Amino acid sequence: MKYMLMMNAPRGQEDWQVTSWPPEDFKAHIEFMKRLHEELSDAGELVGAEGLAGPAQARVVRAGKNGAPEVTDGPFAESKEFLAGYWIVDVDTPQRAYEIAAQASAAPGPGGQPLNMPIEVREVMSAPPVDM
Repeated sequence: MKYMLMMNAPRGQEDWQVTSWPPEDFKAHIEFMKRLHEELSDAGELVGAEGLAGPAQARVVRAGKNGAPEVTDGPFAESKEFLAGYWIVDVDTPQRAYEIAAQASAAPGPGGQPLNMPIEVREVMSAPPVDM
């Protein structure tokens, strides 16, 4: 079963502004993420993973006249948190997806303290049968 693990970061909290962390804390965080990536890859569980740019760079796109893209700022100017990154894993049980999410949640932050960031876990839906 495939699951998407979404790392949600609260807006405006210093702990989540990784570029403002002391260099050694930022490096420890990145090294943690690299090790997690390697562990999941070596176990054959990682389908994909990416960190995302901040919400200030997000845009909402809709089809306009003649299908041309209409681009606006967005998507959630008033939201209290934003999607900071994600993993897609292919594991045998939901429990394993939860274990990976807990491991990612414990990524080190300032001073090496675990961030205990919220990780939303959702099953990736499979395609409908071909005969539908």
